[in-house]
Amino acid sequence: MVEQILINTDDFYVPDANLLITEDDTPVDNFASEKQQRLLVGSLYSSLQNQTFLAAANVGVYYTDLQPPIVPDIFLSLDAQVPEKWWEKHNRCYMVWRFGKPPEVVMEIVSNKEGDELGKKLEIYEQMRASYYIVYDPNQQLGEQALRIYELRGRRYFETSETWLEQVGLGLTLWSGEFEGRQDNWLRWCYQDRTILLTGDERAEQAEQRAQLLAERLRAMGIDPDTV
Repeated sequence: MVEQILINTDDFYVPDANLLITEDDTPVDNFASEKQQRLLVGSLYSSLQNQTFLAAANVGVYYTDLQPPIVPDIFLSLDAQVPEKWWEKHNRCYMVWRFGKPPEVVMEIVSNKEGDELGKKLEIYEQMRASYYIVYDPNQQLGEQALRIYELRGRRYFETSETWLEQVGLGLTLWSGEFEGRQDNWLRWCYQDRTILLTGDERAEQAEQRAQLLAERLRAMGIDPDTV
């Protein structure tokens, strides 16, 4: 907790960022969680290049200066972007009062039973008023459900079976496949037709497959693709 010292900026008050902890350099996470986080964040930036948003993994979110920040495994904030001078103290993490709103989506990936994802963390994200809180529990540490989705309705979270997040225009789906050489079950973003958002490598692979198919068709027509 930090001492509440406010500074006057024009006609409103904001907490003094110099008194806030923006990073503590504590190593966290495991190989599986880190790779899952990279898949979710990377596919957003690869597939939604024409949209303005901010997605990050393990970056602190301050919703009040009276409490330490909470650090979701992943968050997504629409119509937001990293400030240009991101090394300045007040730009190093997500401060709700600076961005003007909380992230729309916050997500926790369960590794053990110590994180209290269905207790204290749920209460914090509810108080923060994030539109959706996602709990991904691949090893079913907290029960039989691998995926729990909570939607903010009024002031409270309600668990929903709907995997399409209407307020952000994205969905979530469980997908079995290979990512960075690892065959496993993964949580993926998807469009409304359940087509997954591709990573950069997947997009490049698709482009290569299309190019090879086109070359084969040209050869079948007696055309050397290397001369076209």
